[in-house]
Amino acid sequence: MENKKTYYVTTPIYYPSDNFHVGHCYTTCIADALARYKREKGYDVFFLTGSDEHGQKIEERAKKAKVSPKEFVDPIIDNAKDLWQSLNISYDKFIRTTDAEHVACVQKVFQKLYDQGDIYKGSYEGWYCTPCESFWTESQLVDGKCPDCGREVHLMKEDAYFLKLSKYQKEFEAYLNANRDLMQPESRYNEMVNNFLKPGLKDLCVSRASVKWGIPVTFDENQTIYVWIDALTNYISALGYLSDDDSLFQKYWPADLHLVGKEIFRFHTIIWPIILMALGLPLPKKVYGHGWLTIDGGKISKSKGNYKDPREFIKDYGADTLRYYILSEVPFGSDGNFSELLMVERRNSDLANILGNLVNRTVAMTNKYFDGSVKRLKKVTDLDKEVIIDLNAMDKQVETKIEALDVPGALAVIFNNLKRLNKYIDETTPWILAKDENQKERLNDVLYLILEGIRLCAVNLKAFIPETADKIFAILNTEYQSFDYAKVGVPNFKVVKKADILFDRIDEEALKEKLSAEEEMVEEAATEAKIEHLPEITIDDFGKVELLVGQVLDCKKHPEADRLLISQVDVGHGEIRQIVTGIADYVEPEKMVNSKVVVVANLKKAKIRGVESEGMLLVGEDDELLNVLTSTCKVGTRIR
Repeated sequence: MENKKTYYVTTPIYYPSDNFHVGHCYTTCIADALARYKREKGYDVFFLTGSDEHGQKIEERAKKAKVSPKEFVDPIIDNAKDLWQSLNISYDKFIRTTDAEHVACVQKVFQKLYDQGDIYKGSYEGWYCTPCESFWTESQLVDGKCPDCGREVHLMKEDAYFLKLSKYQKEFEAYLNANRDLMQPESRYNEMVNNFLKPGLKDLCVSRASVKWGIPVTFDENQTIYVWIDALTNYISALGYLSDDDSLFQKYWPADLHLVGKEIFRFHTIIWPIILMALGLPLPKKVYGHGWLTIDGGKISKSKGNYKDPREFIKDYGADTLRYYILSEVPFGSDGNFSELLMVERRNSDLANILGNLVNRTVAMTNKYFDGSVKRLKKVTDLDKEVIIDLNAMDKQVETKIEALDVPGALAVIFNNLKRLNKYIDETTPWILAKDENQKERLNDVLYLILEGIRLCAVNLKAFIPETADKIFAILNTEYQSFDYAKVGVPNFKVVKKADILFDRIDEEALKEKLSAEEEMVEEAATEAKIEHLPEITIDDFGKVELLVGQVLDCKKHPEADRLLISQVDVGHGEIRQIVTGIADYVEPEKMVNSKVVVVANLKKAKIRGVESEGMLLVGEDDELLNVLTSTCKVGTRIR
């Protein structure tokens, strides 16, 4: 038996989120469509997705919830798997970075790199972004903040291990010059070369002493492995690399495609390839960094009211409606916009009118004129030839689009053929042919060709909207459902007596009113929240508050209160303040040391649980964490 060609496609392993939105579905839907398409084409496919469960963010969120990190993420992972099932995501493996096999692989990789001198111990001092789990140099910061997410960074100093990225720069650049497909699209390639390779790669800090929720370094109990080394290794640990059974690794590696968001492109196209080079392993064939999905032109945000769990859309409109919109509407590689109203408009125009109406009226005419049975056409007219040529070319055209990762283009090819079939009905007028007994054979040929066109479109649609394709095959009552029969010519059709409606039309005006009412409710809630939490003050009121930049010299827990920290803060001009804050549930004392903080310096002194406090530290609270506000200004700077 001939061995099948293999295809290995991955999504990034996702940070566990208990608040899913449609943006989370984007990469996974694309990867699923590609995996399904390749399977239909006869490839031996391995489609990997999963969850990235280690790191400081999870550690802090679990601490706030007063559970262990594993207890915190377990129900979130169950929720993620439920979402993927709702969207008919056909992954072959869902990997968790807490899986024992993954942990063992990461530790072996780290040990191997250390033993061969590619990882060494040193001391790290620099800027760290907790939300992105990223280290940055001073020159890489933008206005003193993380260049990826724009949020605050904090200065970190601790013993750590480093990966010799610089050692492999020339080798990697030579590889990249010979393998430009590694980084796609071209805009992302240019960004990586200009922003990271040309300035010169610096060795990467690959362990943490201050973060305990992670994979331990086997030869140094005080260190855990940097979350990105942990996360990236999933692509080979899932295949059994360095395990007793590495047959999947031998079969599928190197990956054909890593699909990632543009915000993590750097990790996948610089750090990951160099890790593989150091391990002596082949590099992935292609890494594609797609854009972001916004909602109604704005960032997806629960507070903005444009945030819905995707299962709400699936419940209201069906999984294939959501899949079709995501896959067809967004130009791959660019940022795209999601709108519930636009999704419904596309459902009505494309899925209900072009596809659904074509199927229903063709089946109705087949039953009305031939009791549901038509045979292969006998006489082919010039008009028929035009349609047949288009239908027979569709398979190759879709395949070409898929190879270029142009998923919207592939769907456009299919729907252009569906439009052509609708036009063919208008050109041949079956209802008029049915009135002439001498045109019976011609009527058979016309209906056969339309049914064949619908079948071929369903074969090509199966990867993108699988539920709908299966419904069409059931309506046509045909066994010819694969690419083995991708040309016009199956023997006959015996369709069902009555076709179910594939997509009912949604009242767009009613939806507009509903969405408008929801928007007004969100605005009212936001206004009420502002009135409650942000009472109006005058400039004189604000002028009474003295804000100074201070630097934390020492920080420890209050001896009698678990939630309180006692900090010694230099506020400039030789003055040291002792400040008590209730943030111990969110921040480790050692992480506070050396931080530049914002101090309310003229707050009346007070004793808190028996300890004098001479001011207050400003903090910010989002949906998940409480963070101390920091500044890049010099100590003693007055904030106005």
